[in-house]
Amino acid sequence: MLPITATTDSCPRGPASDSVCSAPDRAGLASAKSCSARAGCRLPQVLIFDSGVGALGVFAQVVRRVPAISCTLVLDNARFPYGILGEAALRERVLAVMGAFIGRCAPDLAVLACNTASTLVLEALRERVAIPVVGVVPAIKPAAAQSRSGVIGLLATPATAERRYTDELIAAFAPGCQIVRVGDARLVHLAERKLRGAAVDVRLLGEILRPIRAQPGLDTLVLACTHFPLLADELAALLPAHVRLLDSGAAIAERVGALLGVEPIAVSATDAATERGVGAGAVAGHRLYLTAADPDLPILLAACAARGIDSIEVLET
Repeated sequence: MLPITATTDSCPRGPASDSVCSAPDRAGLASAKSCSARAGCRLPQVLIFDSGVGALGVFAQVVRRVPAISCTLVLDNARFPYGILGEAALRERVLAVMGAFIGRCAPDLAVLACNTASTLVLEALRERVAIPVVGVVPAIKPAAAQSRSGVIGLLATPATAERRYTDELIAAFAPGCQIVRVGDARLVHLAERKLRGAAVDVRLLGEILRPIRAQPGLDTLVLACTHFPLLADELAALLPAHVRLLDSGAAIAERVGALLGVEPIAVSATDAATERGVGAGAVAGHRLYLTAADPDLPILLAACAARGIDSIEVLET
């Protein structure tokens, strides 16, 4: 383990004194609400897992709506990006690494903040661990409910765009809609570079969006990768003003709150848009792990500090 900033014990490991509450189980997560309200009581622990910085966007939305929690983020950058891994390799990697971090950090709840991984691994992961696991799936259902024209864009990694799970979501929740799918892994790299301070290649982004921009009547675009909300401003600038961008961040936060027995705080549309940016702030007291060294650690550390993440550690896995 290579500490990037001074840290104490890397992960909470359960009760350390009489002032620490025990971790709630599946049936008793509602007790976290009263626990977090008492002075000196251990906050509910949430682990957020992804291959890259998409976890930061999910984290921002969760802590904005459910602030009385302590988060550990795990970025499996040693295998970034997940979208290019074969199904067997991805399944094996997520089950092994996320399972190991759940065992190490003993969270009350975990979030698999990756559409590509969730559509493939989520059920197997839930069978292996004794805590609730919240997954991320493309926001097809709300898109179909909100679209007036029934013409919806789906912006995803190639794996998510082509996976049978996505076909099943469309068949179940948007059978009468026209779905324009665009799967492109270059968007993930654009988001990663933006968080590290690089300018977004708008020409490339426009090229990727060409099938969506050319589709008559399209009024809704589903951002089916947790990296993509980091590009929301650039995407919006390249699309007609009436096109609504939808991602799963708010739904994840609501599910986390429900499982912890906490009523999520309402967030205005303006605040929600701010959360998608790279500078969304958060209450301090959270930590982040990388599974490999990152040459841009100082930049990443600054981005994390702006969000209330106190420390980064590399645990090569």
